Amino acid sequence: MLKGIIFDLDGVITDTAEYHYVAWKEMGKKIGIDFDRDFNENLKGISRMDSLERILEYGGKANDYSREEKEELAYEKNEQYKKLIKQITPANILPGIKQLLEDCQQKEIRLALASASKNGPVIVERLELTEQFEVIVDPATLENGKPDPEIFLKAAELLGLSSEECIGIEDAEAGIESINRARMFSVGVGSADSMKEANYFVKDTNELNLKKILKKFENQ
Repeated sequence: MLKGIIFDLDGVITDTAEYHYVAWKEMGKKIGIDFDRDFNENLKGISRMDSLERILEYGGKANDYSREEKEELAYEKNEQYKKLIKQITPANILPGIKQLLEDCQQKEIRLALASASKNGPVIVERLELTEQFEVIVDPATLENGKPDPEIFLKAAELLGLSSEECIGIEDAEAGIESINRARMFSVGVGSADSMKEANYFVKDTNELNLKKILKKFENQ
């Protein structure tokens, strides 16, 4: 029986990808690394430091910075990102999500947020959705980022539920792998190719219908 749904944030509840892209792009420009939106797809769903490492490797500068210097670069990027997300309002909730959250409440399905973003609580507050989520996992308390299953296992633990009683919703391949490795039912948002490992997928959030999700979950 389904008792909990664990949501990713970026690309599922709201789309902050553009803000991340602009902030990383500015940081990259500062150190002489330019990249496009195609490369930026590689940064979805992973932690800030992992994103930075991928950018440095892409620019041939993987060994040019000390740990402290990398942390400073990541800090600068995050400060720029925090300025950008001040623009977020409830109008930025993705299509279909409000209805999905309301349907979950009616069915007494408990909700958790499992985002790699340390700014998750701030974004959820700006979206005026804080009260909807019983649990918001703090990624700073975790040892491993996605695609490791730790964040989804932690969310289930904080809800007091087993993996079998939960599903996870993600829009990134790393996130789907994380859910699958946590032995949860995975729901993907995206293309058939990128979501091929998901147990069930939809092309966009507007198609996230609780009745359909429950039917797929119960027939797995």
